Formats: sequence, C-alpha cells, structure tokens
Amino acid sequence: MIAIFSQKKGGISEEDKNTNYYVHESVGIATGFLINALHNAGLATLTHTPKPMSFLNKVCQRGDNERAYMLLITGYPAEDATIPAHAKIKKSLNDIATFL
Repeated sequence: MIAIFSQKKGGISEEDKNTNYYVHESVGIATGFLINALHNAGLATLTHTPKPMSFLNKVCQRGDNERAYMLLITGYPAEDATIPAHAKIKKSLNDIATFL
C-alpha cells in the first residue's frame, strides 16, 4: 500500500516554505505516472480515497502541511485475475477529442 500526500508549501529541505502551485494537478499527474510504471512492472493497482483521510497523517507520521491524496493498493494479480467487461469498453477518439 502506497500512501500519497500533497504538500501546499515546501521545497528541497524540510525548512523550505515555498508555495507549491498546481498541487492537485501535479500530484495527480505524478500518481498517473506511478500507476503506469507499476503496471509496466507487472503489478496491479487499486486507487482508494477513504473519507475522512486525515487519519493517514497520524498513521504515516506526516506534518500538518501535508494532506493525504490517495491510497494506492499495489500487488501482483492472481493468475486467474480478469478485467470487468465494462472496463474494456472505450469511447472512440472522436468522442473525446476535438482537433483544430
């Protein structure tokens, strides 16, 4: 299980208090890259966002400047694991994109 946190202020060292911009977007993109890397390594993932998530700060011993973003459950899939049929149905590119 990977606990992913966001940080509104920070930097390279713990003393840094720089404002981090586009926190949700940056954490979301980084999490997407992580999920893709895990899948390429042959691991399965499940995203989970429990409510409330504030308990994770205490469990993971994170500071007040950090907020839990997501739990990423990760492991090797069972030999007989399957993908639900509805997960294989995808919209066409023309349905989701407009090219100018």
